[in-house]
Amino acid sequence: MTQPQGPLSGVRVLDLSRVLAGPWATQMLADLGAEVIKIERPGTGDDTRAWGPPFTTRADGTPGDAAYFLCANRGKKSVALDIATPEGAAAVRALAKTCDVVVENFKTGGLRKYGLDHAGLAAINPRLVYCSITGFGQDGPNAHRAGYDYMIQAMGGLMSVTGQADGTPGAEPMKVGVAVADLFTGLYASNAILAALLHARATGEGQAIDIALFDVQAAMLANQATNFFVSGKVPTRMGNAHPNLAPYQPFPCTDGMVVIAVGNDGQFRALGQALGAAGLGTDPRFLTNALRTEHRAALSAEVSALTAGLTMAALMAALETGGVPCGPVNTVDQVFQEPQAVHRGLVVEQDRPDLAGPVRTVASPIRMSRTPVRYDRPPPALGQDTDAVLGDLKL
Repeated sequence: MTQPQGPLSGVRVLDLSRVLAGPWATQMLADLGAEVIKIERPGTGDDTRAWGPPFTTRADGTPGDAAYFLCANRGKKSVALDIATPEGAAAVRALAKTCDVVVENFKTGGLRKYGLDHAGLAAINPRLVYCSITGFGQDGPNAHRAGYDYMIQAMGGLMSVTGQADGTPGAEPMKVGVAVADLFTGLYASNAILAALLHARATGEGQAIDIALFDVQAAMLANQATNFFVSGKVPTRMGNAHPNLAPYQPFPCTDGMVVIAVGNDGQFRALGQALGAAGLGTDPRFLTNALRTEHRAALSAEVSALTAGLTMAALMAALETGGVPCGPVNTVDQVFQEPQAVHRGLVVEQDRPDLAGPVRTVASPIRMSRTPVRYDRPPPALGQDTDAVLGDLKL
């Protein structure tokens, strides 16, 4: 019996984006069954093909694509085209006539001179959903500026609330260990694209989508932003502590660290029982979450003293028996050794003929009962689909 097609089967996406935010969005669409045609510069391709080491190894033993490229380009066809030439721009316009979606992340206005901006392509395909991803959006005083994840984490306030507190060792603003502004931008973009596709199917009208990394990062401040709106107090770096909850941080064990995430008073009383210190739950300093956050330093010291002599396994077993949320601070290799990760199949292996071994990527977290995610194509070699895709256009 054949597998069901993905929920986006029949949707054709023209991907003019590169690096991470745009490719992350289009990979999600590909995972869900869309046909994604990735346009790349002849000879070099997406910038991230060279963002290594580490690099894959080709069948002949030479270095292949950087691992970075693999993380965001599964499921796509690669077409090598120089859009700066009249012939390349004409080919992209011809492709756009056959597509439902265009995704691009050029500087604001950068595609206008090639006739590949929203106005140019909407004129030949009024149903087209055209998503532009930029650092600062299509208007405003910074619209002309390029945007990169690191600078957006800084400008958008994330680094001001990430890192050790002032006055403690290692105190400085800190970026997150992965490019979260790019990744969240890709997620917002894919959501907007799906909504616009529904509108297009209902009305026959396409539209332009304007997604800015800066806007996304501001939205990602979430409770930190509303904490500021409500209190008027500017949030600060707190290390691994939580601004609204306590205890909600990693605690030391003999062989590592375990995060304890107490979300209510009942869980806190259960924590005291699990640690053999029932008095914690009746201590007047710790009776409510508001009191626990007020006396955070004392609480952290007392809980740390109780956990420091335990192994991670012993602590987690006691906490799980008591219903207290907890988890180990894993290294990346340990993540994929977790029994839950193995059971859920979080590693996808795909073969690519030009490489010496299989390509491994992280599985989509989406689980759908009727139209499951399919992994039909590995991240492509540069230009591998150029002849097939352009041949169908009969240029």
